[in-house]
Amino acid sequence: MTSGDLDGARVGGVRTSVQAVVFDLGNVLVRWDPRLPFAGSLTPAEVDALFEDVDFAAFNHLQDAGRPWDVALAALHELHPRHAAAMTLYRDNFAASLPGPVPGSAQVVQDVRAAGVRLLGLTNWSAETFHHAAPAAPAIELLEDVLVSGEVGLAKPDPRIFRLLARRFGLDPAGTVFVDDSPANVVAAAAEGFDALLFTDARRLRADLVERGLPV
Repeated sequence: MTSGDLDGARVGGVRTSVQAVVFDLGNVLVRWDPRLPFAGSLTPAEVDALFEDVDFAAFNHLQDAGRPWDVALAALHELHPRHAAAMTLYRDNFAASLPGPVPGSAQVVQDVRAAGVRLLGLTNWSAETFHHAAPAAPAIELLEDVLVSGEVGLAKPDPRIFRLLARRFGLDPAGTVFVDDSPANVVAAAAEGFDALLFTDARRLRADLVERGLPV
């Protein structure tokens, strides 16, 4: 099925208006735990202090939005020099933050693919570390393509990245299911007209897709 198909097309013999499913990756298809790269080097309390001091979520989001890691570490050296070595460790040991697939999600991807529905990805991810994603969760390779925030300089929940998603892949938002574990990203996608689902686990996702007429 392509994005040019009409609403109400048949997929696997079932009538559905879904033309494509777009998956977030982190903690939807691949597990991500940013504490794991510090195992054996920092105590949990030290990681807590690090993340609080540097405001890890905000710091990391800038790389997701396209800031190079070398620039990020230089800025951190100026603002929090005592944490620069630890965050360099995080970058260099990033693969350890991906302990494997999210349980059950790979089978959902395989079943949606078997139903003939387009599969795509939209992820907030640094362009410099994205190559670690598919080895940790091979189902990512089943996606037609992935729009990586760090490669385009826009990150969810910025509405512009959802508009770019639709343009780049020729998607009708109303016929596109978007799946993300972040409530803010789900709200932003819905505001752009996507059928946005909050991911909690693969079982709930499968039920949500079945409700939309997909034979999964």
